[in-house]
Amino acid sequence: MTLGALALFAITLFVAAGSPGPSVAALVARVLSRGHRDVLPFLAAMWLGEALWLTLAVFGLAAVATSFHGVFVAIKWAGVAYLFWLAWKMWFARTETAGAELPQASSGWKMFLTGISITIGNPKIMMFYVALLPTILDLASVTLVGWLELTVTLLLVLAVVDLAWVFLATRARRLLKSPRAMKIANRLSAGMIGGAAVAIATR
Repeated sequence: MTLGALALFAITLFVAAGSPGPSVAALVARVLSRGHRDVLPFLAAMWLGEALWLTLAVFGLAAVATSFHGVFVAIKWAGVAYLFWLAWKMWFARTETAGAELPQASSGWKMFLTGISITIGNPKIMMFYVALLPTILDLASVTLVGWLELTVTLLLVLAVVDLAWVFLATRARRLLKSPRAMKIANRLSAGMIGGAAVAIATR
């Protein structure tokens, strides 16, 4: 894999990943309402899901993904249901305790499953890796080493983009000191997560 090809892939991915979508909306909403302490499983799941789509595209397994369409649909709707449940909880969250509670022991696993379901069910991500990626790179000539280079590039780009969103959301959260401001933030977060669920469900 040449440096030029990796750079083109990185730039295109940076633009695609940086544009707000269901994944970014859910990430920002979670940080605004609960802080950044428990978002790592969510981020790891999103990155793993994107690496999966990259692998499917590189090794020509899009047909396999199509064959298991029902599995992807089931995962998608499970993620949509969980996002709606999170939105409901955030909308009615008590402002004096919002963000003050430590993550529960099971929350990491739930966040991981949410991240996976959003990534697998997000049409923008599927379109990029399965349809658009072949127009950027000559996938027929990608070797195992080339796939590894692409995967490392993907993880680096996604880490920069997503951690930047986490940083900005954390800074915004620090400005929300009063109960009224926290209530507004919770309602906005609930709306963003609900919107993400609707976006995934309707595409």
